[in-house]
Formats: sequence, structure tokens, C-alpha cells
Amino acid sequence: MHRFKSSLQFLKFRPLSSSACNCAKLFSTQTPLQSAGPMACLLKTRSVIRFKGPETIKFLQGLVTNDVRSLDEPEPAAENTFTPNMPVCVTPPVYAAMLTPQGRFLYDFFLYRAPRTDEKLDRTGSGPGPDPGELEIFADVDGSVMDELLATLKRYRLKSKVDIENVAENFSCWQRFGGNLPEKSSSLEESEGNSVGWGGNVDLTGVSASRGSTLGWQWNKDPRLACLGYRGIFPSNATPPLVEADKETDEGNFLLWRLEKGVAEGSTEIPKGEAIPLEYNLAGLNAISFDKGCYIGQELIARTHHRGVIRKRLIPLRFLHEGGKEVEQKVAPGSEVIDSASQKKVGTVTTAIGSRGLGLLRLEEAFKGSGTLSIKGQEDVNIETIRPKWWPSEWFLDHQQQSAAA
Repeated sequence: MHRFKSSLQFLKFRPLSSSACNCAKLFSTQTPLQSAGPMACLLKTRSVIRFKGPETIKFLQGLVTNDVRSLDEPEPAAENTFTPNMPVCVTPPVYAAMLTPQGRFLYDFFLYRAPRTDEKLDRTGSGPGPDPGELEIFADVDGSVMDELLATLKRYRLKSKVDIENVAENFSCWQRFGGNLPEKSSSLEESEGNSVGWGGNVDLTGVSASRGSTLGWQWNKDPRLACLGYRGIFPSNATPPLVEADKETDEGNFLLWRLEKGVAEGSTEIPKGEAIPLEYNLAGLNAISFDKGCYIGQELIARTHHRGVIRKRLIPLRFLHEGGKEVEQKVAPGSEVIDSASQKKVGTVTTAIGSRGLGLLRLEEAFKGSGTLSIKGQEDVNIETIRPKWWPSEWFLDHQQQSAAA
């Protein structure tokens, strides 16, 4: 696949990880990323699992933190006046997590319902699609824990009528993000998208410009936050629609985009078996339902939520010299953040790339505004904490203290 060959070429670098960096160039500020405009990337760190069977929804409902029943209840979409064999219902994806029985994070999932084959023609364009009775749910998951995740899911399956299969060779995960990315498709795009069909009715122009593929897969708004853009699962043998050669970039750029927003993803950035989901802001990322009923690890989540006081949260960080210049690649994940004046530990850096990072910090000290946070053992590296725009006001400690006192 092509990489940047336009004005976006300055954003290109090799894949990154949260534990180590082997990239040729890092970007200390998101300004170049913001000004680059819409981009798309293949998420090489993510893989795809398929759940199939009549008890798929029941199985997932008792396993993950979010209410997945919506995946079996498609919403009416705008009327398709151009091609009647296009889907007329949409099923937004669901973001969820799987926890330990003690309520600690294990894995995250982006759950998609497969295109509704009963509402479109088959690939030949000559008849209805396969039997709609077989429900299929596809999950975008962390590829680094795929084998372990499959073993865990199959252990919990017991006698449930659901098949669980690794389909990473057939499907890939993609993300569209960046500055000036429209939250709604244009009227031109919608009209072209409506002209897409199956078999002999396929309009190739419509396919290339629409939000969907010839088999019904389409871009969806990222279920976590609108500012993260669009996410989707697509067949691995084709480039998704709206992915232009000069706008395709490395997954590392999406990592930087997420870091600025304060969003961790996967079982490395959200430490497996250790992280408390509410401290990693999963409730604000639409990953948790508090009224869905029981699931594994639900007791701790419910108790912490209803108590109403969360003293530590995952916060975006910027690493600076004393003069305010950004520090490049001097901070490692696991570094302690301290108050320079008292030498008291405030928290820990969980992810670090260049001059950007995420840290699990106590809110009381994180937003004092005194500028006294630094890295233990590297007191010349100052820490600037950034309040994400999407954070609700009730997440701040003064509001929590007032609520607790009341």
C-alpha cells in the first residue's frame, strides 16, 4: 500500500508500541497532525474474532461491560431511493471490555454486527443473501493477546451455542481520523453511496466514494468519542472506501492522536489484570452500562460508580524541559511522576511516545496548576497535564468532594 507522498509525508514513521519506540522520527506536538487533515490507517495491532450462533448475544451480554442487545436491534436508516437491495437498517458498533472476576481490565472489544444479509441480494445479484437466522458478531480486538483471548472466551463458553473463530486473515481493522474530518458525510457522498449495489448492479464509482464496501461493510463513528473519527472492519483483500493513497498513514499517528485525547486502547496501554476500568475512563468512553445487569466483574464497577469518588484517572501528559521546550524520548512507561516540592508520588506514566504520554495520576495533585510535577530520577523533566475537552465536570475532585460530603 502507498504511504504519504504529499504534504503529509512529514508524518510518516515506523510502527510504535507503548513499551518501546523504534521510530525514526517522533512528533512532540499534535499541531502537524491537526493541520494534515483527514487520514486513514490500517490498525496492524488489532485483529478480528467472529462470534456466530443463536446464543451469541446472550453469551456476550453476560461477559462484557456494555449492553450488547442493541446489536440484535438494528436502527432504521434513511430511505434508500436509488438501490433497493442496499441495507435499510444500521447497527452501530458497541465498545466494551471484559474484566476479571475482581473487576480488573482484561480485554477491550469493538463489536460489530455483520451486514444484514436478509436485506440485500447475494453476491451474484440474483437472489437473497444467506439465511439471516445465523447471527454473526465481529470483534476488533488487541492482536497481541489473540491466542490468550480466544482461550479465555472458549473457557467461558461452556455449553453456549456460539462458535468463536479467529478471522484475522480475512478481515482487517481500519481507522479514519485527523483534523477537519467531517462528522457527517456530504450529500454528494450519500447520493453516491446510495447507488452502490451487489452483483451486476455494482456502481464502481459509488463503491469508491461511499462509506461502504460491496459486501456491506462500512465506516462507523468511533463508539468512544466523536473526535476519534471513524472505525471499521473490512475484508483484508481490498482497501476500504475513502482511503486515498496519499492520505494513508502509519498506525503510529493514530496512537499520537489518541494520546492527545487521553484515550488508551488494548491490553498493554490498559494494563491487563491490573487496571480499574473507571480510573482508565472507560465509563466516559461509552464502554460501560450501569443498568444492563450482571456480567463478570460487575460488582466492583457498580460499587465504585455508586460511591462516586474516583481519585485517580488516566490523563494526557506532555514532557518538558524547565525552559518549556518539549523533551523527546526521555520518558519510559512505568516512570514515577512526583511532586518536585514534596517528593511525593503522584502517579505513574503508562504510555510514552516522544514528548507525549498518558499517566495514571491522582487528580488532587494533577491539576494544581503549580507546575511542580516531574519524573522521579529525572527532575529536569517537567510534566504538563492536559485536561481533555471531552471530560465531564463531575470528574474533578472538588465536585466529587462536594458530592461525597452531601
